[in-house]
Amino acid sequence: MTSPKNDKNTRTTGRPTLNEVARLAGVSPITASRALRGVSTVATELVEKVQKAALELNYVVNPAARALASAQSHSVVVLVPSLSNLLFIDTLEAIHQVLRPKGFEVLIGNFHYSRDEEENLLRNYMAYQPRGLLLTGFDRTESSRRMIEASNIPCVYMMELDSAAGLNCVGFSQLAAGETAAEHLLSRGRQRLAYIGAQLDQRTLLRGEGFRKALQKAGRYDPDLEVLTPRASSVGLGGELFLQLIASHPDVDAIFFGNDDLAQGALLEAMRCGVKIPEQVAILGFNDLPASAHMVPRLSSISTPREAIGRRAAEQMLTLMAGNTVAKPVQDMGFELKVREST
Repeated sequence: MTSPKNDKNTRTTGRPTLNEVARLAGVSPITASRALRGVSTVATELVEKVQKAALELNYVVNPAARALASAQSHSVVVLVPSLSNLLFIDTLEAIHQVLRPKGFEVLIGNFHYSRDEEENLLRNYMAYQPRGLLLTGFDRTESSRRMIEASNIPCVYMMELDSAAGLNCVGFSQLAAGETAAEHLLSRGRQRLAYIGAQLDQRTLLRGEGFRKALQKAGRYDPDLEVLTPRASSVGLGGELFLQLIASHPDVDAIFFGNDDLAQGALLEAMRCGVKIPEQVAILGFNDLPASAHMVPRLSSISTPREAIGRRAAEQMLTLMAGNTVAKPVQDMGFELKVREST
């Protein structure tokens, strides 16, 4: 009995290979690979042939095998602290829209505002030999920093700026946003201004710091009117903290909330208990989430360019992965104060 021929293009497991897909579609393996990765330079008719062949053969891409074959993967790792916050969903969508047409897969990790969890995700994703890293902010463990530096993988930081570190980053000044919030409320003649922040990630703390500095400069800062909690930000928590603050400091006439969901909860609770907004208390949010413009009253908020940040960060990443230097490594995308009925 003769042994079956060992075809190097066929897996011993019996699973279909990329070469088999290419043969069925009548294209080269490299064209099949590019078509399946969504590379925009592949002709539409060829993409359709390859996709039809892959479907017929029940072919599933093996990213680990692809990485071994090419000595590098076609994946970009994106780590965000939350997938329940629209801020990061919008950013992720923009990243995907830029990277996917260029043939890159986006590997998303959610570290739930935990530095240790982010470190574990980084360690696990490094096994995929990613081409790039898109990370949120600069607050992470020393082990994570060393891992990133030792990897020599292109990295772009999002949501925050640091011109002194020599890093590629896209975001805006959280500190300046907090200062703008205070200046706006002061310009409305408010005397007793409070800050309410939750989750206590670095960006929330920076916004609070900017708010505090502006109030100190104006001689209006009272440390008792700074409410910070590590609890997860939510509409319910916003209403709860609003009631607590009003009960303990009934003379408060303006509140800046570190997130829109907190401010939305405060508006709803104010309506329930008869506190007039903004006559008694002005309320200002942050991030300008879609529902904020439809609250009663409409919520004033600081609008953040989350889509633009994702898009620009992904564009920077493409430049770095091509082996080029980013002309402007620190990209300040700014923010916009949206003044509505609540202030």
